[in-house]
Amino acid sequence: QVQLVESGGGLVQAGGSLRLSCAASGLTFSAYAMGWFRQTPGKERDLVAGLSWDGGNTYYVNSVKGRFTISRDNAKNTVYLQMNSLKPEDTAVYYCAAVRAVATVAKATRYDYWGQGTQVTVSS
Repeated sequence: QVQLVESGGGLVQAGGSLRLSCAASGLTFSAYAMGWFRQTPGKERDLVAGLSWDGGNTYYVNSVKGRFTISRDNAKNTVYLQMNSLKPEDTAVYYCAAVRAVATVAKATRYDYWGQGTQVTVSS
């Protein structure tokens, strides 16, 4: 079966960095666009960064532009989210997700598979 397993979350001070990883199995990884979403209690799960199937096109929500970088290694079936200059408002549960599409998809309901989530907490 398809599995997406996130790792790399944790507690970090404001201004610090974290690198999230999402290892995929059970699917043809290169056929899927990938996204990193985040969710805080009582709010919807929102796309933070997206990446096309070949890594050629990216999307970032305005609040993370210049600080976060999404990338993928299709040989390792893994997608990454490098997060720099973290702010307390970045605190959330971060999820990776896969959608059978060429380009980035913004709507969470379109995604086919989800990871279990990893907590990121940024202290001030």
